[in-house]
Amino acid sequence: MLSPANTSLVILLLGACCVACVLTVALYPLLFKGSVLDRRVALVSTGASVAASDGEGSSERSRKRSVEETLREAEEKLRGQARKNSKPLLAARLRQADLRWSRRIYLAICAATGGVVFFLLEFLTGLGPVVCLLFALAAGLLLPHLYVGFRRNRRFKRFTKVFPNAVDVIVRGVKSGLPLVDCLKIIAAESAEPVRGEFKILVEDQTLGMPLEDAVKRLPERIPLTEASFFAIVIGIQSRTGGSLSEALGNLARVLRERQKMQAKIRSMSSEAKASGMIIGSLPVIVGGLVYLTSPTYISLLFTELTGNIVLVACALWMLTGILVMKKMISFKF
Repeated sequence: MLSPANTSLVILLLGACCVACVLTVALYPLLFKGSVLDRRVALVSTGASVAASDGEGSSERSRKRSVEETLREAEEKLRGQARKNSKPLLAARLRQADLRWSRRIYLAICAATGGVVFFLLEFLTGLGPVVCLLFALAAGLLLPHLYVGFRRNRRFKRFTKVFPNAVDVIVRGVKSGLPLVDCLKIIAAESAEPVRGEFKILVEDQTLGMPLEDAVKRLPERIPLTEASFFAIVIGIQSRTGGSLSEALGNLARVLRERQKMQAKIRSMSSEAKASGMIIGSLPVIVGGLVYLTSPTYISLLFTELTGNIVLVACALWMLTGILVMKKMISFKF
């Protein structure tokens, strides 16, 4: 049995414990802000946010890796294409010049050109048959080649001039909600040549089952220009990594127009040098013709004597060298 004093002490201790428990329950949120539950909730939420950030980071890294791989493949393909385009085959040059000639027709045209030049020189100048044959051979090989090159360069210039407008049409169509294929069909139906013909081939390839990315990659093969390569790279990256196609094509159209402005500026700045080269190159021929008209016996020694012929050949070689050097100095590649 407890004494009355001990009983009072036990009751006092029990009362103090009860009061402490009540105060602990009442003041728990204030006294234990960093409780286990709160720490658990914070840990779970932090882990979720870290996982989300890791997921976003991994997706961003994978997209960057895909873009880098696409650009690397495009760069390698452009290098191979540049080596191929430096010396294109005859069939490729004829196709790029929009000439429906076969190899046999081209050789027949070369032979006909050489024959015409031979007969003209034989009957008009009175030169020997050997000299006429050499001139005819050179003309038969050179003149058709120059004509094909002229048609090819003119077609490329037209494509460069029309292509930015076609890209703008695609940008507007994509922004308005049209699919990319429908925008390409609009270009193939309503754009100017040669963009219309090239996009018509692109749409036909895609209609036959070829993936759009592969069909667009064939465009720089038919039109070996930087503008066509840019377009193929943009479509290839967008098809692999996604993103805003209208924004990418809008940037491409802006770049193409800036390139056109730069080309026009360079042409205007180099026009003076080109005019000077043409004048300097034509002066010997003009002066020689005037001297021949005024004093034919004075200058006829250049044509009748062996020494004069050697002098003429040497002068022609030196003039040709000077013209080629000046042309190289004022020619710019874009």
